[in-house]
Amino acid sequence: MNAVTSPGSYQEAVGYLLELKSRGVSLGLDRMRRFMAALGNPQTRVPSVHIAGTNGKGSVAAMLEAIFRAAGYRTGLYTSPHLVRLGERIQVDRRILSGTEIAAYVCEMRPIVEQRVGEGGLDERPSYFEFMTAMAFLHFARSECGILIIEAGLGGRLDATNVIVPEVSVITSIGLDHCDFLGDTLAAIAGEKAGIIKSGVPVVMGHVPPEAAAVIRRAAVNRNARLLSVAMEWEGDTRYPYTNLAGDYQRWNAGAATLAARVLAARWNLTDALIERALLHVNWPGRWQRFTVEGRRVMLDTSHNAEGAAVLDANLGRLVAETRRAPIVIAGVMGEARARPLVEVICRHAQEVYFVVPAQPRACSYEQLVSQVPASYRGRVRPGKVEELFPKPQVCTAGGTNDTILVAGSLYLAGEVLARLEPQRGPSEGHLQDF
Repeated sequence: MNAVTSPGSYQEAVGYLLELKSRGVSLGLDRMRRFMAALGNPQTRVPSVHIAGTNGKGSVAAMLEAIFRAAGYRTGLYTSPHLVRLGERIQVDRRILSGTEIAAYVCEMRPIVEQRVGEGGLDERPSYFEFMTAMAFLHFARSECGILIIEAGLGGRLDATNVIVPEVSVITSIGLDHCDFLGDTLAAIAGEKAGIIKSGVPVVMGHVPPEAAAVIRRAAVNRNARLLSVAMEWEGDTRYPYTNLAGDYQRWNAGAATLAARVLAARWNLTDALIERALLHVNWPGRWQRFTVEGRRVMLDTSHNAEGAAVLDANLGRLVAETRRAPIVIAGVMGEARARPLVEVICRHAQEVYFVVPAQPRACSYEQLVSQVPASYRGRVRPGKVEELFPKPQVCTAGGTNDTILVAGSLYLAGEVLARLEPQRGPSEGHLQDF
């Protein structure tokens, strides 16, 4: 059964969602639990996998979705933020939720919110992220999915997705990011991410620093949850599982996805051979994704924080060795704390840098980014705009034939560029981003 037919337009639905978004980020589970109860608790109707982490959780989610779909199950995939269209966050068998369906769900869910507020059943309206999360659970239940792959939005313990009791939990990585919400130490952030660990539910731990690993291990012991570690499984080994997604870090992510799938192998008939095959056919745009535009190699990357900067450094080193030519980098970053390590890495490898300001309130200005450029950098630095650098499909004005153009530093920037490279995706909906 699909969402009810709605007399409202998508534009009206977006207006309501933007109203919720204007209220800001609001962590906590009490309001979300009441909202889900008002909707009939659809999150309890389908088994799930829950994934948290600083980096890599979207990739692991895409990998697990590919594994379960290859095994013949109808999958529900919930991720955030989106790259281009809002409906990318909610996918059944990788079909994104259409604008018509979103409008229908808003038309159905909005009166429930307003009625409950009026009756005092809800202390306040749900946040934007809570509303979208509830929409996902409702859609997945009605679509009769066999398994849900749910990516946490921010943190874990107080994230709206944490109303589920999954079959297995996954914590992909721990780094210093969103410190204003999650704490300013690795231990504090690990404690928030470990909040997704449920009593008696196995948990997979990816590559995390020792300080964070200690917190996660303690949480697993306290909740009687069997812990599986990617580092321990492949300790000192380079034979991590292979995936079609580029980069060593994606092989670490493939390790996390493999361990999670193995936990569920018997019940879900997931053989090692099936897991291996599925990991070679993962669809996850914007992660070291390659295009050819007017003879140029154009690459999109979403490394956006200090932990991601280390991965970007390694990837750029390999890229320069492969092409024997320094790339031209188009970069935009959310926040000066993230900018420092990313700009340092970019300037270590780039022959030329364009600094772009993504259409997001938290985006660093051109002046802020320039101030982070090392004094030793001898390449050219200039301002840029997405619409000028990519004026139409298959056109790029940066560099020349045989150059490599890397778009890096922000998932939001990658989404803006992807919308121009692949207009069939529809216009960019950056105004509907949340964090």
